[in-house]
Amino acid sequence: MIARSANVNVMAAAARKAARGLLRDFGEVEHLQVSKKGPGDFVSAADHRVEKCLCQELKKARPDYGFLLEESGPIAGADPHNLWVIDPLDGTTNFLHGIPHFAVSIGLVRDGEPIAGVIYQPLTDEMFWAEKGFGSFVNERRLRVSARRKMDEAVITTGIPHQGRPEPERFLKQLAAVMEATAGVRRFGAASLDLAYVAAGRCEGFWEFGLKPWDVAAGIILVREAGGYVSEIDGGHDMLQSGNLLAANDHLHLPLGSLLRSAVSSANSL
Repeated sequence: MIARSANVNVMAAAARKAARGLLRDFGEVEHLQVSKKGPGDFVSAADHRVEKCLCQELKKARPDYGFLLEESGPIAGADPHNLWVIDPLDGTTNFLHGIPHFAVSIGLVRDGEPIAGVIYQPLTDEMFWAEKGFGSFVNERRLRVSARRKMDEAVITTGIPHQGRPEPERFLKQLAAVMEATAGVRRFGAASLDLAYVAAGRCEGFWEFGLKPWDVAAGIILVREAGGYVSEIDGGHDMLQSGNLLAANDHLHLPLGSLLRSAVSSANSL
């Protein structure tokens, strides 16, 4: 049995408890009460129930920590250094369409830096977790990013811009370049799990624009602790603020970033 810190134990227990409701709702997805909160961006009653449960469990264990929540926004805590960053249901559109690919994501950010994360996929009972300096795991198995060194052997995941998302032209230029250079591109629809899969070596890299802190806070620490690299697509390190993220194994982070940047700059020079 791998020893987990008190914080990770709290996060994992909260994710498991909250996910019980998701499993029930997913079995009756056609009966969910659904409201629309923006173009192509849906929120279900399930989101709110899971978020409420997570807040209750985490606040019980760490009453002074603040929250940054997808549905409810920021909640200040007495402790100015520690912040729970939560996506109660990453992959809401998948969930609402009966596609079995979604997760609960909890990141712990300390002074602006992700230091622990839990991403729980309830349908497969996979608990991805990591803590700074202690490694990255799925359940009890240690994770390591893929060892592939060649772009033409790599599978890359991404998020495709949809209705209401900016700059589809930029994405299409990058997609064309990555398609030509790699073994394949996948779009699964849950950024937290994309990052977990990079950490697990199931794919070699992931890039996307316009993400929110709750999409990536847990995944960033997972990839880093599995030996991978995470940055902004232009090479910066303010991913939580910019929402532009590139994650990859240690061999392909630089060439993938160069490919993505050159695809846009080459098109702009024409």
